[in-house]
Amino acid sequence: PLKAIYDCNPPSRRHWTHLYFIDKIDPARHQPLVRPDNYTAIQLNPEHNRANLPSDYIEELENLDERKRRRFLLGQWSDDDQSSLWTPELLDKGRLLHQEPPQMQRVLVAVDPSGCSGPEDLRSDEIGIVVVGLGEDGLGYVLEDLSGRFAPERWKTIVASAFDRHRADAVVAEVNFGGAMVAEVMRTAQTEDGLPIPFREMRASRGKIVRAEPISALFEQGKVCLVGRFQELEFQLCAMTTAGYMGDKSPDRADAMVWGLTAIFPAITQDKRKRSAPPRVILGYQNAKRG
Repeated sequence: PLKAIYDCNPPSRRHWTHLYFIDKIDPARHQPLVRPDNYTAIQLNPEHNRANLPSDYIEELENLDERKRRRFLLGQWSDDDQSSLWTPELLDKGRLLHQEPPQMQRVLVAVDPSGCSGPEDLRSDEIGIVVVGLGEDGLGYVLEDLSGRFAPERWKTIVASAFDRHRADAVVAEVNFGGAMVAEVMRTAQTEDGLPIPFREMRASRGKIVRAEPISALFEQGKVCLVGRFQELEFQLCAMTTAGYMGDKSPDRADAMVWGLTAIFPAITQDKRKRSAPPRVILGYQNAKRG
């Protein structure tokens, strides 16, 4: 039978390797593996290989700080990645469960597109669709996560529905990937009244983690709250570390949230060197009467 062997110094228990091989959970779907017996793990520590290592190597590992000693000498998974940009405790910090958020002074529907063609396209990433708002209290709120595997016509309908339901001000979308497709989809999107939906393009000039760090700082400062629980989104957020994304595939939901909050708090999150550049805005096409 075909086999693939993966070895690592154990990182966080949230890492996709722990989910696959230890928890027997599909990290993409957060559901039990269909064939869990296809995945197994063994622990092989430096002590097991002492005969083939330099004499002072294990002594060197013994003298590491405790966190590194547990990982590199004992091969233990950490309960949490100390380099994570988000933790469950941080996400719980301002979570609203049994109370309504304040009135919003601005609401955006943020989209992180992919090449997904529909629910059956398991090779592609999901379409990240997250609704965020700026409350009258000056705080940011994550209001809804509508992400999933959708064909363009389907996610256009979902975005338009969210726009109407939340009485949003605009849709923002990352257009580095498939920019022409995203612009075309949004050009044909309409509100329930048949009006074009205001659309703003967002272009990535920095990596995912660099873009996410200012948003993580907003959470730490208590300036962003989650309105409810968002299991898949929160899993992706906790898998984002200063060393990169530790989850499976792409953090599409997290990316959409970051884009949305970046647009909500531009003065805080925008690159200082580029603050003078005006945002590119597409408001849609005029209706037929006005030609």
